[in-house]
Amino acid sequence: MILAQNITKSFGLLQVLKGIDLDIQKGEIVTIAGASGAGKTTLLQILGTLQRQDSGTVEINGIDINKLSDRQLSKFRNRHIGFVFQFHHLLPEFTAIENVCIPAFLAGISKNSAMEKAGSILNMLNLNQKFNSKPNELSGGENQRVAIARALINDPSVILADEPSGNLDSKNTLELYELIASLREKLNQTFIIVTHNLKLAQMSDRMLTIQDGKISQD
Repeated sequence: MILAQNITKSFGLLQVLKGIDLDIQKGEIVTIAGASGAGKTTLLQILGTLQRQDSGTVEINGIDINKLSDRQLSKFRNRHIGFVFQFHHLLPEFTAIENVCIPAFLAGISKNSAMEKAGSILNMLNLNQKFNSKPNELSGGENQRVAIARALINDPSVILADEPSGNLDSKNTLELYELIASLREKLNQTFIIVTHNLKLAQMSDRMLTIQDGKISQD
């Protein structure tokens, strides 16, 4: 479903990615590990179309994203890619269900349809009592589940998660990874997760390690 070939990326004189090859299948949970500064987040942002690589190609569902204009890329990103970050980045003035709806509104989905779907996803994530709660009224684990619901709202091809458990305690971290596994079972959802937590990384289907600008598979 995702094919990256010979991805390189430099920042000034520092070459961070030195020829990354990556092949992700539909429904896989793949984690990416590596030392700080190894390029994990850079790779994730390239796969998520937030950055452009210096060379190489990225295809998602057979579409070469390098050939898309900025406007086409924005629409593609909204429709096909969901994002979950270490800090949930929910908008504090909106309720949980309103936050979940935002990507759907950007995709042109009607308010009623978006609210209905958001409610269904929040129910699935055991947040049925939290629809009208704002982020400051939710726990860290609940906010991350709302962020996952937001990532799911447009039925993305893949969810990219950058240290999604980095701001959670051990109990909520385990619950988050169990939730990700259950979403793969229920929805055949694909996940690519950057994490420093090697114990949890080993719960994925594959753990890839970035070292010296390239990927090795453990």
